[in-house]
Amino acid sequence: MATNVATTNYDPKTATVNALNEIGYKIFLDRYATKDRRKGAMEVGDTVVVCTNLETSQREIGTITKIADEQITVRLRVDGSEVMRTDEHVDRPVETDPAQMHARLAKGMAAVEPTQKLRKFWEAEFRAALTDWKFIPGGRILAGGGTKQALTYYNCYVLPSPRDSRDGIIDVLRSMNEVFSRGGGVGINLSSLRPRYDHVKGVNGRSSGAVSWGSLYSFATGLIEQGGSRRGALMLILNVWHPDIEDFIVSKTKMGKITNANISVGITDDFMTAAREDKEWQLVFPDRDDPDYDEAWDGNLDTWKAAGKKVKVYRTIRAKELWEQMIDSAWASAEPGLFFMDRYNAMSPSAYFAPILCTNPCGEQGLPEWGVCNLGAVNFAKFVKDEYQAQTAHTTEEAIQGVKWDELRQTIRAATRFLDNVIDATPYFFEENRKQQLSERRVGLNTMGLAEMMINLGIRYGSPEGNQFIDALYEFFTVESYRMSTELAAEKGSFPQFKAAKHLKTGFIQTLPEEIRATIKERGLRNVTLNTQAPNGTIGTMVGTSTGIEPFYYWTYQRKSRLGMHEETVEVYERWQATHPGQEKPDYFVTAMDLAPEEHIGVQAAIQRWIDSSISKTCNVPNDYTREQVGELYRLMYDLGCKGGTVYRDGSRDVQVLNLTESNDSNALAKQGQGSAASALATAVGITPRKRPDTMRGTTYKVPTAYGSMYLTVNDDEQGQPFELFTALGKTGGFFAAKTEAISRLASLALRAGVKIEEVIDELKGIRGPSPLWTENGMVLSVPDAIAQVLTRHIQRGQGELALEFKDGTSEPPLVTGPGDVLAGAPGIPPVRATADGTGAQLASGGTAVATAEKVRLADLGHAPACPNCGGTLTFREGCMDCTSCGYSKCA
Repeated sequence: MATNVATTNYDPKTATVNALNEIGYKIFLDRYATKDRRKGAMEVGDTVVVCTNLETSQREIGTITKIADEQITVRLRVDGSEVMRTDEHVDRPVETDPAQMHARLAKGMAAVEPTQKLRKFWEAEFRAALTDWKFIPGGRILAGGGTKQALTYYNCYVLPSPRDSRDGIIDVLRSMNEVFSRGGGVGINLSSLRPRYDHVKGVNGRSSGAVSWGSLYSFATGLIEQGGSRRGALMLILNVWHPDIEDFIVSKTKMGKITNANISVGITDDFMTAAREDKEWQLVFPDRDDPDYDEAWDGNLDTWKAAGKKVKVYRTIRAKELWEQMIDSAWASAEPGLFFMDRYNAMSPSAYFAPILCTNPCGEQGLPEWGVCNLGAVNFAKFVKDEYQAQTAHTTEEAIQGVKWDELRQTIRAATRFLDNVIDATPYFFEENRKQQLSERRVGLNTMGLAEMMINLGIRYGSPEGNQFIDALYEFFTVESYRMSTELAAEKGSFPQFKAAKHLKTGFIQTLPEEIRATIKERGLRNVTLNTQAPNGTIGTMVGTSTGIEPFYYWTYQRKSRLGMHEETVEVYERWQATHPGQEKPDYFVTAMDLAPEEHIGVQAAIQRWIDSSISKTCNVPNDYTREQVGELYRLMYDLGCKGGTVYRDGSRDVQVLNLTESNDSNALAKQGQGSAASALATAVGITPRKRPDTMRGTTYKVPTAYGSMYLTVNDDEQGQPFELFTALGKTGGFFAAKTEAISRLASLALRAGVKIEEVIDELKGIRGPSPLWTENGMVLSVPDAIAQVLTRHIQRGQGELALEFKDGTSEPPLVTGPGDVLAGAPGIPPVRATADGTGAQLASGGTAVATAEKVRLADLGHAPACPNCGGTLTFREGCMDCTSCGYSKCA
């Protein structure tokens, strides 16, 4: 790799062009800047990215201060401390100025132009669009574009549905792992696989079903994540007519079979009608006695029926009942999402030659088999006139006047050509991907910074006026994209599968302005699709704007460093506060949780009107939202023309806990004093753990974890109280075996020293790990949490059900319990529920002892999924999990 990049004086703290905040600069250096990894290439004074936590792979920016004995000492920018690492844990970025990356990308994508004149012209145009983050290509393009590395520029792939055979299933697994190894995500539709318990002729056995094979793909994804990639992302879809659909719906909640994938149900128009009218619904599958089954069946039931082939009805249920099962699960865990498959194919410009099979993991790209995501985003926040900077509220017409339309047009044109050139510049690792993409030249130009733009223009996101503005903005965005594609077709030729008459009859193309349709008929079209809407979690966080089309999730957030947590504020809000000290913020400063759910969906529908692919968006709702309300939101998505979506009920993926304090307990101070005295006495005289008898009686439990089954033995003393515990997980001498043994030894020591078992449980429960796991008994957050759950079961084994139970999709919003001995709802303690703003509130009072809930956000208590990179809390938005603390995204 070339390393002779010119040095610059770029400083992210003072830069006015290509400015980045601290987290943005770290993301740029760590993920996207080219690196020089040659042995001995580093020198004192070099800016580097160093791994500060070898277990979680957390990385920080620093400067080399010393190199000695193969150890490199690095002073960290974040807090000035120093760490010492060997060179395999230190990367030296060749590019330390974003302008260097922009120059590489512009030159690399212009290189495929046919003449030197065009290469020179478009290199300058591309660089102008990239400068100051007006256009940000997808992460794979940022990392690989213009380098000589064998890196794909595509983020995600849809693989063919597996052939209904062992070889077919393994072939897809092999392709999936190849994609993951190169940092891509995968979508797979499982509907081609025979139902559970169906006969398997070759071995005279029974099939384990589509869900079981989906769990295999999920398991493989988890292995790759645990192996250090962190970029394996998987979407699994099963169509609503499949006989295994009911098992699939609960596969992540009750069954616990699929833990490392997003899941969605492929919904047909017939089903939506049947559910609305409370009609019966047949669960069917092709007749496998058909002589053409092995060769002809590919998962597409419509083409199977159209060929005159028979289907077998496995059972008939009420469509409304199946709909309610989906809604129950979505209410409980935000999954499955719904993918309106008939709607998608009816609107798809590729419907006449490449039907849509599945979506990518985040849901913004419905793709045919072997289709790819070719992504880049226009940053709307950069196209607001200087006089419009969140200073006052404006009408729709006034907001429209505040947009830099000419600059936006120029950027859209350059971005469209840039992404079309990516198709010719990228390496291809599957011949099938190359053939498919070159035949249709699919482009996914999308946006970010919409919410920041609307704040600066003074128009409220989600309001009717705001949606009118959005309609005008995205019409312009789409029309200019399509206009540029027609010019490219006239210059370079239409995509090979283009047939003008058929293309103009497809659903989305018929909705375009007549001017564009006439131009397509005259000139042709370079790309089968032009626009989509990706989450853009990592690149949006890098450039410091609102990600995708979402509003900001909150105005302040926590950053984690080696010195602890510190609070930061969203820049646009911080600027407004500086000029309006002490004033209440205007109503156009809205967060995701400020919006009514219907407003979320209204924005999505307004944008979907102008997007030929689909949209990755999450509809956030309060914790007390009912199943019926969640169901109505999904119906609203369908009725307003959306192609799919996800409803996320606040806290529905978390074990929810509130801290309770006894404010009116007359014995509280006495108890506190007793505890202090006991602590002082123990410190003064020392504590000698009880000796272990030669023979003890105990119970062994088997509990699933994300790292395999753990076996935990609890031995009791003569009074029947826990005395010691032993754990086994993984191979002796392995990392997880050592970790669990250490925990069990320390817990045993505490028990033998007289520490109450409840105290041990309180210390272990709720600890998060990078891979939470759904089980039949609830969520296991980590190995320590699994141990705490077993100990709780052990001491309550004669008292019925586990008190702190993770509710499934059949329960009401859960009562929230405290971390100590007192349970909400116990005698004298009023019940507490999670409230709409993510905090706890007392429902009732009574008795002499009154518990009050401290008003703290549930996510702040540490029970949301943990970021595998830095350990911060992951946020669920735009159909994806991402971390505002370090920029990690499951969909990056």
